Amino acid sequence: MTATRRLGVVSALLAASIALVPPTAAHADGIRAQQWALEAMHTEETWQTTKGRGVTVAVLDTGVDSGHPDLAGNVLEGKDMIGFGATRGDRAWARHGTAMAGIIAGHGHGAGNGDGVMGVAPEARILPVRVILEDGDSARGKARNTRGNALAEGIRWAADHGADVINLSLGDDSKSAHPEPAEDEAVQYALKKGAVVVASAGNGGDTGDHISYPAAYPGVIAATAVDRYGTRAAFSTRRWYATVSAPGVDIVIADPDRKYYEGWGTSAAAAFVSGAVALVKAAHPGLTPAQIKKLLEDTARNAPVNGRDDSRGYGLVDPAAAIEAAERLEPKGLHAAGYDDEYFGSGPDAAEAEDTTSGWAAPLAGSIGGVLLVVAVVVWRGRRYDDA
Repeated sequence: MTATRRLGVVSALLAASIALVPPTAAHADGIRAQQWALEAMHTEETWQTTKGRGVTVAVLDTGVDSGHPDLAGNVLEGKDMIGFGATRGDRAWARHGTAMAGIIAGHGHGAGNGDGVMGVAPEARILPVRVILEDGDSARGKARNTRGNALAEGIRWAADHGADVINLSLGDDSKSAHPEPAEDEAVQYALKKGAVVVASAGNGGDTGDHISYPAAYPGVIAATAVDRYGTRAAFSTRRWYATVSAPGVDIVIADPDRKYYEGWGTSAAAAFVSGAVALVKAAHPGLTPAQIKKLLEDTARNAPVNGRDDSRGYGLVDPAAAIEAAERLEPKGLHAAGYDDEYFGSGPDAAEAEDTTSGWAAPLAGSIGGVLLVVAVVVWRGRRYDDA
């Protein structure tokens, strides 16, 4: 695998070119058979209760191909917060976002749904919000010198337009990563409106475990990545904010080119967790974001020796166990995991604080440092490409 690092104004975007292997045979069940993550997460058991119907998951990413056969009918009208760069039909458009949407709510295609990617919550709806550019987008040069508030605005827009879950498979985990007031405030806004916010913990496990935002904001469910054996992926960032782990290695993903690839990253892990949250939310719509986060923590499988660590959080997310445990919860009385001035106020002797909210937030495209899923191996009708 060939990796490239492109520096933005305040962060680095980690990406990789596609490394191809000889084409595999095109069997009708070839893709589904390689989706080990579905079995690991006990999705068949969960689907006896719900498949996510009635839940909307906002995917804040590079866009989503609503015409993909594995997503047809599940994608709502979304919003483009960037307004420039590649468009539908260009190779550098919606690849990462489509992959994430497929993990969350893919329903396969073909006779009896025997082909294509099946998502964790195949009956959930996807609300696409374009907030970053693909690595191969020629407009990245323009974006590298632009600070924009696309991510913060996208979070607020999603919360205002019916998102029950907000998936953020992105993040700034560069050495210069730091919290942005507008992003943080947008996350707290979404939580208070009842939207569960899930983000990838970061892919900095091999490069210093730098803090990643938005994963580190209060109330966010931060997903780390494990392999099929439940072992922490070497690239997965280890930090205090890790909530739960999810599959993030050898993950089959759908692409707008109608082929399928294997990839890795905490992006994928976040998408799996968002799918799990969609299932819990569908089964128990009255639960608050705080309750759902606590449920995932309390019911995670393969917990670390001391109950939690920075590598895997509380363990592997288990939506079936969370749904069962939720039966014993009373939805009333808990609030979203945001914070108020009670905890972060100016103090009794300080002057009244001025509004210091930044007029800009997450960097667009190259500046966001955030597309954390790295496409790796073609697994369906493979042929060589020059560019990721």
